[in-house]
Amino acid sequence: MDIKVLGTGCAKCRAVEKEVKQVLAELGIEAEVEEVKDMAKIMQYKVMMTPGLVIDGKVVSSGHVPSKNDVRKMIEEARK
Repeated sequence: MDIKVLGTGCAKCRAVEKEVKQVLAELGIEAEVEEVKDMAKIMQYKVMMTPGLVIDGKVVSSGHVPSKNDVRKMIEEARK
């Protein structure tokens, strides 16, 4: 599983990354979590508002910090 947090490193972006890592630990899933701060790379995902969350190449969230439960659902859905 490949997870990317898109954003400039703001507090909201760090909050998304923290939630993702917590959910992965709770579920016992190993995944690479990468911060993408380069705006050109962020634009490749067609994300206009950060933070963005990409799981296995698919944008699953953008423009807000999803709840921990939402992050869990996104990760579980991506594993199916």
